[in-house]
Amino acid sequence: MHKPMKYFDKGLTLAAGAAWNTLQFFNQFKPNGSFTPRWSDKPLLKSHQKSKPPLGWPRTTDSLCPTCVREARQRILDGEQDLNTLKTERVGEIKADIIERDGKILMVKDCPQHGHFEDVLSIDPDFLKHIEANFPGRDIVAHNDKELHNHGSSTIRYGRGSVLTVDLTNRCNMMCDPCFMDANQVGFVQELTWEEIKQLLDNAITIKPRRQMSIQFSGGEPTLSPYFFDAITYARKVGYNSVQCATNGIEFAKSHEFAKRAYEAGLRYAYLQFDGIGNPSNQHRKVGNLFDVKLKAIDNLQSAGVEIILVTTLVNGVNNEQVGPIIEFARNNPKKIAFIAFQPVSFTGRDEEITEERRMRQRYTLSHMAHDVKKQTGITEPTRDWFPISLMGTFAGLADLVHGPQAEWGQVSCGCHPNCGIGTALMINKETKEMAPVPQFLNVPRLVKDIAVITDTARGKFLSNLQMGLSLLRNYDPFQAPKSLTLGALLKKFDKSFALTGKSYGVGLERRKDPWNFLFIAGMWFQDLFNYDFRRTEMCIIPYATQEGEISFCAYNTGVGWRNIVEKMHMTATLSKWYEEHGRHEIFAGGKSVPLPDESHSLVLNEEHRNRPTQVEEGPQNARDEKVLARDARQQQEMMKLYRQEVLKEQPRPDLVQISPAPSKPAPDREYAHSGD
Repeated sequence: MHKPMKYFDKGLTLAAGAAWNTLQFFNQFKPNGSFTPRWSDKPLLKSHQKSKPPLGWPRTTDSLCPTCVREARQRILDGEQDLNTLKTERVGEIKADIIERDGKILMVKDCPQHGHFEDVLSIDPDFLKHIEANFPGRDIVAHNDKELHNHGSSTIRYGRGSVLTVDLTNRCNMMCDPCFMDANQVGFVQELTWEEIKQLLDNAITIKPRRQMSIQFSGGEPTLSPYFFDAITYARKVGYNSVQCATNGIEFAKSHEFAKRAYEAGLRYAYLQFDGIGNPSNQHRKVGNLFDVKLKAIDNLQSAGVEIILVTTLVNGVNNEQVGPIIEFARNNPKKIAFIAFQPVSFTGRDEEITEERRMRQRYTLSHMAHDVKKQTGITEPTRDWFPISLMGTFAGLADLVHGPQAEWGQVSCGCHPNCGIGTALMINKETKEMAPVPQFLNVPRLVKDIAVITDTARGKFLSNLQMGLSLLRNYDPFQAPKSLTLGALLKKFDKSFALTGKSYGVGLERRKDPWNFLFIAGMWFQDLFNYDFRRTEMCIIPYATQEGEISFCAYNTGVGWRNIVEKMHMTATLSKWYEEHGRHEIFAGGKSVPLPDESHSLVLNEEHRNRPTQVEEGPQNARDEKVLARDARQQQEMMKLYRQEVLKEQPRPDLVQISPAPSKPAPDREYAHSGD
């Protein structure tokens, strides 16, 4: 039955192509100008008006010296340097070159004081070239924002953002490596008061363009905040319809009632830490039953109505072999998982002073990820199926046009630098598990060009939606799509994703009733001091809302290190004072297991993946391992000194006073000499 329908669909796509071409003959004459919507003081941009940062290579950009930055940050924390120097001076900044060498794309830079640094940006130049070539351009320039965007060279200058992060607390109930915020290790508690939470959310809607962003409550572990539920409710009250929390899932796993209460408060997404399939694959997090916790959390959240985003920090040699199993897990559970967010590791927080040997060994880029997906799953082609996530800005621009000048909010727009993030999507039948990568049956580059034509000519809601439908049809190849996928289902799925017609598809469980799952797979690579690029920082789409304004994700967590400074400036209490007044919260570390009411769940698992042993690579795996090795090396050195003195009867060579010209031959390179020398 499917084959005749495919031929029918093919006929429709050919007819749509003819109709599109006919319409464009007339559409090219007298395009309408841009309007200025209520949510912006500047007009919508035409495609040719969107600026781009320098791309390609070789190119030069502004970066940071890792050592200069750490030293300057410490001086500020110690009160020896004024914080305002971060706004008025280019603290720690040096030039960096992005070059191709030995089949890789590298960032190389030299500090006059601290020497040479280099790191890998891509292991596949063709892949990065493809990603950069599909960048559609920057979003509207940020405006009416001077009170919140004022951070010197780290200032966000473009776009409306897509996720505003609010750290409710720096307390956490885990002790992870890696951890970009160094939770539980800074010696004090910084936790937002209720008035501060409301102020940050109120401030966020004053910026133009006015953003319909997702609000993400984070930490630490945000569920430890006494205002967790109140913060969710207030975010919805002021107008944000997409509220999420970045969580390890422990509190949700322990109590279905907790998950239900969060949903009722307005939580839409759980941004769930998820490093692999099986407890062995999560062993590096030092919680005995962490995978069981994840399964229980997913079950409790999903049954309560909260949608799940799996978030995986990928470290080469630690858990990169889990890319395929995680995707298979999502494919096998399409009614529960709609999004995977892979995050190649950023060496910051506890890992900021990583050794060069471990950094080069564990470095994992977006190109690594694209190739691992292909290698481990047998699906997707790196230069066909992956695109910069900023490509979604093209669809947001069309939605902004269709929603018209009276819209209160701008559409969510992922207008970040193409080196920041990539994505693809799989279309999966929730019942049969039949699937195909969307770019396999949809000509994405031509579709994006068509949408640019639609937004540039700006013909109004009816004609714009008509053209969008024709473009979708003409770029659809039914013979490359899943056999049971119909054109109607495809059109419905796009409308549901981009809200072009304004039809409501419900929320929570109701919204996920349709038979097809768009499984988005994204890679978001946050910067660290070794690959820092200010051209990326100024286009950030994930700002942090703080008492010192909205700060780029990378500038806050790494870069000049605004997090360390802001948290200390607004410290709630020292740890000892906090413990005295509030007691100690429970921390699961050192192999300790989380007590669960039961471990039952309804998820489909691959038992081979679940029982796969821990991925092990030689050498230290994290900052803690490096500290232990350094301590052991010092102890071994002290033992050797003692052995030489007590057993070999060696004595330290006395300092020699030079009273004549230095000898032409250097002195022996050793610390001890035999007493008979």
